[in-house]
Amino acid sequence: MRRIIRSVKLGMKSLVLHKLRSGLTVLGIVFGVAAVISMLAVGEGSSREAQRRFMALGATNIIYKSKKPSDESQAAGGRPVRVLNYGLKYDDFDRILATVPTIKKALPIREIRKQVRYLNRALDGRVVGTTHDYADFTHLEIARGRFLSPSDNERYENFAVIAAGTASKLFPYEDPIGKAVKLGSDYYTVIGVTRERAGTAGVGSSLAAEDFNQDVYIPLNTCKLRFGERIMDNRSGSMSVEETQLSQITLQVHDISEVQPSSPIIEAAVKPRHPKSDVEMIVPLDLLQEAQRTARQFSIILGTIASISLLVGGIGIMNIMLATVTERTREIGIRRALGAKRKDITQQFLIETVVLSGVGGVLGVCIGVGIPQLIKYFATDQNPVVTPGSVLLAFGISVGIGILFGLYPARRAAMMDPIEALRHE
Repeated sequence: MRRIIRSVKLGMKSLVLHKLRSGLTVLGIVFGVAAVISMLAVGEGSSREAQRRFMALGATNIIYKSKKPSDESQAAGGRPVRVLNYGLKYDDFDRILATVPTIKKALPIREIRKQVRYLNRALDGRVVGTTHDYADFTHLEIARGRFLSPSDNERYENFAVIAAGTASKLFPYEDPIGKAVKLGSDYYTVIGVTRERAGTAGVGSSLAAEDFNQDVYIPLNTCKLRFGERIMDNRSGSMSVEETQLSQITLQVHDISEVQPSSPIIEAAVKPRHPKSDVEMIVPLDLLQEAQRTARQFSIILGTIASISLLVGGIGIMNIMLATVTERTREIGIRRALGAKRKDITQQFLIETVVLSGVGGVLGVCIGVGIPQLIKYFATDQNPVVTPGSVLLAFGISVGIGILFGLYPARRAAMMDPIEALRHE
């Protein structure tokens, strides 16, 4: 240990003798380490923001949707009125709740395209029969009034919550709260208006695009009572009837880790009752995992770019140490003549390179931790996150580069012939 301490002192003394040269060499490591930490912080911040947004879309949700079968042979052929019965049933909803223990919340939804009227104004919107949990599942915000409550559903109330777009078209000059809108042959009292929100874009095959701004939300029991399960469509002189109980069931589990284990259990509870493939399951967790993979690739790219500057710093260390070996040839010859072994010479020069890279690593860590704070201060839309792993990685790489690029000059110094070294001018 005393030998190592003595070698460290000799190395520090040698570096101090050439302050400017040593300082410029250290700068390469400083900026390299700072670049690695700050870029990885930007990548980590972007990754967390992307994951937060996908979580908001419902990464802990499992969605079952009714799907109109492509083969309509199940409709009553040969009759003037065709009845197509498909999709999710209330029995499916009850069976899922009874058989899947990981479910935290469950949301049944019935969607119907209807004309919404107020006085002489009308628009074609989407009537959504649902429960009070709908706003929480879809992250709807109320601008005025309130959303549906459990008692509204239990009492079969003729209440409606209208979306911002619906409110602006039907009530351009007045407050809709307390007014009555007409759906079909019945009137519904408006109890709330949602805030305007951007429509969700379709993402791959997992989530369909959805516009929430022309909706009307009514209690599910009221929807079942007023509209029934059959929707009639009269086109080109022929009438078709579609019979669907639920358009969608959204299930929420307690944690992301429970999504994949729960999916096959839910599928086993629903799929056997629908042999004609009139339902489909959607697991948005796939989107979150894809976002995580993309974020990891982004961080790897940023880290690789930043590591190039560390590599340049390592080349600078090798260059300066080769020059040092040339300058100190006589010193090496004298030490060898006095009994120093090759490993002692190697150790001395390696310690000097490790000191250079270590000091540069420490300074680089300080600057690298500070840069994300400056980014956060001046760019409010960015939120870089410095992780302990990135700090340890950058510092470890800096020390490793010091050892790697200092090994050749150290070995070159150790392999010198003592006699030839003493003759060196």
